[in-house]
Amino acid sequence: MGWSERLTVVCLGVILTLIITATVYPLLYVLFASFSDGDRLLAHQGLLWKPLGFVTLSYERALANPAIWVGYGNTIALVCGGLILNLSLTVLGAYVLSRRNVLWNKMLMVFVVVTMFFSGGMIPFYLIVKQLGLINSLWALLLPFAIKTFHLIIMRTAFLALPDSLEEAAQIDGAGHWTMLLRVVIPLSMPVIAVIMLYTAVDKWNMWFFPSMFIQDRMLYPLQLVLREILIYSQTDAISSGASTGEAHKLGETIKYATIIITTVPVLFVYPFLQRFFVKGVLVGSIKG
Repeated sequence: MGWSERLTVVCLGVILTLIITATVYPLLYVLFASFSDGDRLLAHQGLLWKPLGFVTLSYERALANPAIWVGYGNTIALVCGGLILNLSLTVLGAYVLSRRNVLWNKMLMVFVVVTMFFSGGMIPFYLIVKQLGLINSLWALLLPFAIKTFHLIIMRTAFLALPDSLEEAAQIDGAGHWTMLLRVVIPLSMPVIAVIMLYTAVDKWNMWFFPSMFIQDRMLYPLQLVLREILIYSQTDAISSGASTGEAHKLGETIKYATIIITTVPVLFVYPFLQRFFVKGVLVGSIKG
């Protein structure tokens, strides 16, 4: 390896290290702050490289908050419902659009792509959801978002990348469309399907804007709305009840960080199991079109 190649490797290493640090440090800061002592955390300025003390009271209070568990239940329902609904409709739609002998296939694809760039706007969207009677219901967060155009295009591209000989061989053996889809297309497209699953699950888990529009019942709040109330509106009084005013303020600061970790950990644990599919799935869904 020549000196120029070594210099390139060193430069790339430095750049990647800076990128990783900029990406990971905010999460580490929140983690360290969540275990820190409230007094020392409020007095601290600048970067945080370790917990200031080690206090778990903020986690105890956050996990004892009923709103957290209600939010968890609603969010899990959204994720499960979204995965079932979105994947089912996306796979079926992508399979139809990937068939080369379907009538008006190209025209249908044009209509699908147009929806990526044009929409009716937020107010008509809200009025439609209201007229359908979905306001203050979790269905308002599922049915209007049943298919994402970007996911549909990725899935269709992956289906088109499969060899035509597989379909011809299956048809010779007497396979119909359902057999073709369930036994040939889906098993061979699992990397892409895993990526879509990850995209959909994270999207549903992090959903907060549309729930804030359509949900008024606090018992239907997803986890991110609960987190939003705690972070933005500083509604930690009920969680830190029993402490004096000064202690409640200090405890409230650490409770905010603890709640962020509680709402983030599940996604962080799921991602490594799907990471091996992630790169392969994105490449399969993007190279050919």
